[in-house]
Amino acid sequence: MVKIEDTIRIPPKLFSEDMQKVIEEIVHKTFEGKYRKDCGVIVVTDNVEPLGEGVIVHGDGALYQKVRFDALVFMPVLQEVVDGLVCEIVEFGAFCHIGPLDALIHMSQIMNDYIEVDVDNERLIGKETKRVLTVGSKVRARIVAVSMNEISPRESKIGLTMRQPALGAHEWIEEDRKKEKKDKGEKDEKKVRKK
Repeated sequence: MVKIEDTIRIPPKLFSEDMQKVIEEIVHKTFEGKYRKDCGVIVVTDNVEPLGEGVIVHGDGALYQKVRFDALVFMPVLQEVVDGLVCEIVEFGAFCHIGPLDALIHMSQIMNDYIEVDVDNERLIGKETKRVLTVGSKVRARIVAVSMNEISPRESKIGLTMRQPALGAHEWIEEDRKKEKKDKGEKDEKKVRKK
């Protein structure tokens, strides 16, 4: 959450309506879904308050009102670990939702295994591990590439990897934890037997 101050334009035709509601609506329409370099993509705005008196510009007739509001923002940062939800399987990998944006996990970054693509059934399958990634899979990945489109944030290009320890589909991570715990238990048991 961040506090933002900016100016909005209120057209003269809205002067007769409830000004607080008008200001809130204009702030929502103007800022939500937009990208700002200083804070990222604005997901939601709240607690909108006008600051001082607005100014009517000669020749325009609209009221220019300074406002302050709280904004929930999302800024993808290189090397950040994020949780996402797979939303589409394509020939070259999987797209997933991370916050308000979509990111690509390229085929080469999904797992350390040869991957078979089954686009018709929307799934990727590891040839040896038999691990499956489908639409709806929850994943944990690291951001490895960010190219923000400032004009249309939804068209930004974000690359992810899951080929590192403790990354991957949530069920794979849980399987690995259980296997590691079991292996550690067996090693400890062997040490005790040797003594």
